[in-house]
Amino acid sequence: MADLFAALAPKLDEVNAEVRGEVTEYRRTDVRFAVVDADGAELRLQQEVAEAASRTPSATPSRRGPEWVRFAPPEVDGHALDRAEAWFLSAWRAAATTRPRSE
Repeated sequence: MADLFAALAPKLDEVNAEVRGEVTEYRRTDVRFAVVDADGAELRLQQEVAEAASRTPSATPSRRGPEWVRFAPPEVDGHALDRAEAWFLSAWRAAATTRPRSE
């Protein structure tokens, strides 16, 4: 997923990526909307979307808050990449209407 997110980010407006070792955080202006590490990704979605997403295979609620979902598939196949791409883009769009808060 790290490669997928790295490829998507330059195509989107107002995205900043900050790499810290094996963790990359993505922000739209000042709003963090995705975090990817060696084991999976966490994405900040609209709360209703996050609730639904957390009920899909390999996804769970994140400790980051009710609008965050953790996606850690055991195998990153085409279906997992499709889901990760859709959620990354959804998180990016949602970040445009989210006010920054201390995290």
